[in-house]
Order: sequence, then C-alpha cells, then structure tokens
Amino acid sequence: MSLLSLIAALLLEQVHPLSSRKYLFTWLNSYVEFFQRNFNAGEHKQGRIAWLLAISVPLILVAGVHWILVGANPIFAWAFSVLVLYLTMGFRQFSHYFNDIHKALRDNELDKARDLLSAWSGQSCRELSSEEVARVAIERALLASHRNVFGVVFWFVVFMLLGLGPIGAILYRLALFLGAKWGMQNTADFGDFGAFARHTHYLMEWLPIRLTASTFAIVGNFEDTAYCWRNQAATWPDAEEGILISSGAGGLGVKLGQTIILDHAPVFRPEMGSGDEADADYMQSAIGLVWRALVFQLIILLMLTVSHLLG
Repeated sequence: MSLLSLIAALLLEQVHPLSSRKYLFTWLNSYVEFFQRNFNAGEHKQGRIAWLLAISVPLILVAGVHWILVGANPIFAWAFSVLVLYLTMGFRQFSHYFNDIHKALRDNELDKARDLLSAWSGQSCRELSSEEVARVAIERALLASHRNVFGVVFWFVVFMLLGLGPIGAILYRLALFLGAKWGMQNTADFGDFGAFARHTHYLMEWLPIRLTASTFAIVGNFEDTAYCWRNQAATWPDAEEGILISSGAGGLGVKLGQTIILDHAPVFRPEMGSGDEADADYMQSAIGLVWRALVFQLIILLMLTVSHLLG
C-alpha cells in the first residue's frame, strides 16, 4: 500500500498540482504560535512539553481518521494516505521557481532569473552572475527535494510498515517546521525553549539525509560523490545541509558553494563539488539526478514489497 500511495500522490501532483499551500502554512503558523505564547518562558523543559503537545494533536487526529477508515474500507484508508502525501510532499512545492529560473537563464534573461531567485530565497540576488544564479538554484533544489520528497517518503514508509498509517509524513514535516520556527531562534532572546525542537529536527533528519546522499551517489558519479561527501560536507556552515549539497555536487560533477553576494553583502561559503562551473545545463542535470534518485528509491521499495509478499 505504501508504494501505491506514493505513486498515486506523485501522479496526482503532476496532473493536478496544488496551486498553493499558503493557507496551510498560515494555519500552521497560528497553531504553533499558540503553543509558543502559552509555554515559552525560555526553558528547555517548557520547549519539550510544547513540542510534544503541538505534535501530538495532528498525529492523533490523522491516526484516528486512518483507523476509522481502515475499519470502514481499506480503500478509503488508502485514499486518505494519498491525500496526506499530496499535502505534505511533492516537487511542485519548489519546482516552479527552479523551472522558471532555468527557463530565464536559457533565454538569457538574467534580471528575471535574479528576481525569481530573490523571491524563492527571500534574499536579494540582484548582484549574482548567471553562473552564481544557477549555482544557488541547484543548491536550493537539492535541499528542497530532500525536505519535500525524500525525507517525507522515508518517514511515511517507516510508519506505514509499523502499521501506524500516514502519520510519518505529518511528523516529519511538523518536526522540520518546529525546528525552523523554534530551533533556529537566537537563544539570547528565545532562551532554551527551542533547544528540544532543534535537537529533534536533527534526529529526524540524520538517517534520511544520509540515505538521500547515498542515493545521489548511486544514481550519479559514485566516486566523486563519496569524495565530496567525505572531504567537503563538514566545511559547510550547516554540516547536515553540507552532506546533501556536497553529495549532489559530486553526483552532478559541478562546483557549488563559493563566495557570493546576497542582500548586497558577501557571504563566504566553501567550495563544494568538483568539475565545471554551474550553468543552465547543469540545472537540467540536477532535475535528472533528483528524478533518478526517486525512481531508484521506488524500485527498492517495490523489491521490498514483493519480497514481503512472497515471504
């Protein structure tokens, strides 16, 4: 059922992409801020309690609906799993920016590409060259593909195998959201309230990130990926993100990272990957790498499903 749910959700998104998830994030922001207002006194214990309460309500709701539908008709439960995946995962959550930037660079419309990247990143990219625009777009696409697709798939499958329904997808996305909302706050102003959210975010990402990077190695250039992962990942400001960017760069055979100017100020970043400078062609290659990685993981899941059925 997990494999069929994933395939159905991916096909549904390609045929009828969700036009906007803005209303979901608006509701989620209000929901999370409720717990922040009522529990945040700057202490680690309060952050842990708030995190557990904020997570528990949606998980109990989703699990309850799933089990009710299982009792009514397994087909209804399957359709519910597809709906949960449709709302929590998918390429269309970021690909419209990436595709539009790619097209703008292809058409030599650098100013348009800069504006699109600025809107996507939330930072001014007006001083970037075409190579730098392509480089940053590839980096963001590698990170977004993991957070919106591969990470969701991993935890969805794990909890489905445990018989707990589609709550894995909800748990992962909520953990990432709370990690960004609470865990990335300045401790001088926020205290230790976000420490638990930050640590849980790290734990939820530890294995999926390495699985995604390993998949990039298998479907890309294995030797370069292994070298870049081993020697470059830890130099990135966020070492976990560095694993994804270095492995993706190695798999593509392209140079990422390096110092760029954002918001009219230099941002010093280490060089990641090896090979040629990024351009529109490598953006197209990045799309291929991500799709090959997804197909590979679906094939592995198919093999596991068949093995389970035969056993």
